Amino acid sequence: MIGAVLALALQAGGAGPAADPIADFIEDNAASVREMRIAAAPASFCSGTFREGSFLVCRFLPDARVEFGDMDVRADTDGYVVLAIPRQAPDEMPLRITYTRTDGVPGEIAERVTIAQREYDLQQVNGVPQATVTPDPSTLPRRQREYAQKQDAFNSVWDGTGFLDGFIPPAEGITTGVYGSARVYNNGHEGSPHWGLDWANDVGTPVHAPAGGLVTLAEPDMYYEGGLIFIDHGQGLVSAFLHLSGVDVQAGDIVEQGQLIGRMGAGGRATGSHLDWRVKLRNSFYADPATLLDLDPRALDD
Repeated sequence: MIGAVLALALQAGGAGPAADPIADFIEDNAASVREMRIAAAPASFCSGTFREGSFLVCRFLPDARVEFGDMDVRADTDGYVVLAIPRQAPDEMPLRITYTRTDGVPGEIAERVTIAQREYDLQQVNGVPQATVTPDPSTLPRRQREYAQKQDAFNSVWDGTGFLDGFIPPAEGITTGVYGSARVYNNGHEGSPHWGLDWANDVGTPVHAPAGGLVTLAEPDMYYEGGLIFIDHGQGLVSAFLHLSGVDVQAGDIVEQGQLIGRMGAGGRATGSHLDWRVKLRNSFYADPATLLDLDPRALDD
C-alpha cells in the first residue's frame, strides 16, 4: 500500500530538478504514512519482548483504543500505551487497534501476536516468620484494612509519563528471587508464585525510584510487607517496594528517577534484609520487573 501511494506522489511531482516529491509527500502526509506503517507491522511499534510475564511500551496512534488479550485501554494523546503479558499466556494473543484517521474516518488494525513461553523454577523458602505464613485470626482486621489500602493505591492511574524515561534498578544487591517462580514456605506451605524481583543487601541499603511517578502509598509497617511504597509511573503501571526499614516519601509526592525513596530491610514475610520489587499494571496482574529494565521507550519517537 505504501509503495502505491508513493508512486502516486512521484507522478504528481512535477517541480524543478531540486524537488523531492517523495520527501514532500511524506512531510505533508506524515500521519497517514504512520498509520500505514503501523497497519503493516503493529508489534514493531512496541518496545519490549512479546513473552510471558513481560511489560511493553507501545506507540500507536493518539487516543487509539488498544485491545490486547484481556486488556482494553486507551493510548494517550501522543499514542503511547503500556501493555503487559500474564505469567501464563497462550501461544498467541489478539492485538486490535481502533482509531480515527486524520481525515476523520475510523480505522482498525488487527493481528495475532506470537507469545514466547517461559519455564518457572520451584523455590524452597525456609525461615519465614510463621505468623506471616499462617496468620493468627486476631490479625484479620488489620490485614483486611491493609488489603483495602493496597487495592486503593493499586487502582491509581496517574496521567504522567514517568515510564517514558525507561527504568533503572532501584537498589544494589545480590539477586535472591525472580519473578514467576513457585514457592514453598517453611518446608511444606505452598504459596502463590513469587511476583517480584528480590535483591539482598544490608539493612539500610538505599532504595531509589526506578522511574519517575506519583507515590500512591507509603507505610512504614505493613503486616506482610514491613515498610511499603507504591509508585504509579503512569497509566496505572505501579511499582511496589516491600520489606523496607525506612520510608523517605509520602503518599502524594511526585518523585524523579533515581530519587531516594526508602531503605532496605527485613520486615513482614522475609528471611533477611532484601528488597522485593513488584510491578502491577492497572491493578490487573503482576508482570516481571526485570523486563522493564530492558525497555527503550524513546526509540519509539520516530
